[in-house]
Amino acid sequence: MNKENGLLTKNGVSLLIPFIMITSCFALWGFANDVTSPMVKAFSKIFRMSVTEGALVQVAFYLGYFVMAFPAALFIQKYSFKAGVLTGLGLYATGALLFIPAKFAGIYYPFLLAYFIMTCGLSFLETSCNPYIYCMGSDETATQRLNLAQAFNPIGAVSGMYVAMYCVQARINPLSSAERATLPAEEFNAIKDADLGVLIQPYVFIGLFIVLLFFAIKFTKMPMTGDTHTGKKLTQSLKELFRMKNYREGVVAQFFYIGAQVTCWTFIIQYGTHILMSEGMGETEAEILSQKFNIAALLLFTFSRFICTWFLKYIQPGRLLSILAVLGTIATAGVILLTNRGGLYCLVIISGCMSLMFPTIYGIALRGVGDNVKIGGAGLIMSILGGSVFPPVQAGIIDWGGTLLGLPATNISFVIPLICFIVVAAYGHRAYIRHNIKHDYNV
Repeated sequence: MNKENGLLTKNGVSLLIPFIMITSCFALWGFANDVTSPMVKAFSKIFRMSVTEGALVQVAFYLGYFVMAFPAALFIQKYSFKAGVLTGLGLYATGALLFIPAKFAGIYYPFLLAYFIMTCGLSFLETSCNPYIYCMGSDETATQRLNLAQAFNPIGAVSGMYVAMYCVQARINPLSSAERATLPAEEFNAIKDADLGVLIQPYVFIGLFIVLLFFAIKFTKMPMTGDTHTGKKLTQSLKELFRMKNYREGVVAQFFYIGAQVTCWTFIIQYGTHILMSEGMGETEAEILSQKFNIAALLLFTFSRFICTWFLKYIQPGRLLSILAVLGTIATAGVILLTNRGGLYCLVIISGCMSLMFPTIYGIALRGVGDNVKIGGAGLIMSILGGSVFPPVQAGIIDWGGTLLGLPATNISFVIPLICFIVVAAYGHRAYIRHNIKHDYNV
């Protein structure tokens, strides 16, 4: 390895401070993702909607990633990574603060617009920050560096889960969904307005914090590493990228991985509530305890991310990815087949298996892309669309409410992440063969 290009050095220059500044953004979009997932249940209750209607939160949330990824890549290709980060922070703050007028409107759809704008900002951030971190050192340590930066993502995620549980779920009106359905319109609207006032608070506070971070980064000198302008047309870059099987399959694997992550973290509330209510617990109490399991899952995810980053020193990324995906598949089978708290424990274990996946798929897929790293990164961010596609499918199964082979619909619905983990395991295995056996990213 070139001594001048290490884990956090480029051409002999230390990039520790820029690394810290950009890594803070990883925690911020982790907060946004995981303060939002429990809101599917909260919105369903507040507006007396089905699980499928509530899942539109995730559709709007992850649609922003898909729509804005390539525009963000073209923007940073023309300007710089720093400009992309600032644009992302600006959109993130705007979307979060739009929760204020959405609350006063008192209807569901303005919230979906706010989520969409917010995640357009997150798309800019992820499209900018991931390749920026990738370029802050040697190519040999890129996957390890990405995992280190991404290790701070679940710290933000755990914070989001904690805020969702103690600042939203524990403070909204304890009336169950069934009880709300029987209320007169005037009383229902009064409760809905009070609950929305509670729900928007985390978004308003994070929006104001991001405004401060925007100016902090704006007035900090950042490196120009990776900010080369190739002059290539987008079509040329796309042709070169999609001729590479390693990259092309990486986009597909990322699409399915995000689907698994979002469904497992979104519907742990529904799954846990179903299990706990079958034990005789009330709906509100069951929801809060389920959220505690969700926080436990995020804590395991955080701990596992640091451990797996250490393992990458000794185990080839593709091999470790496939091992964890197989373990995730086994744990998901437990979620489906067990109808007691054992299934809930399996659902927590899945998070430990997922911890490595996003940055590792990202790092593996960008191997050998050369000067197409910005456009390549955008394609991988676009694949976050999986978080918009799979939750409504799983929600539809839950709303079906029937049984199959004696298993309730909530359990059966986890066949969706099961399929996703199988796809990720296959990609990890193929990536290992390409890198360690055939030394060719196009096979």
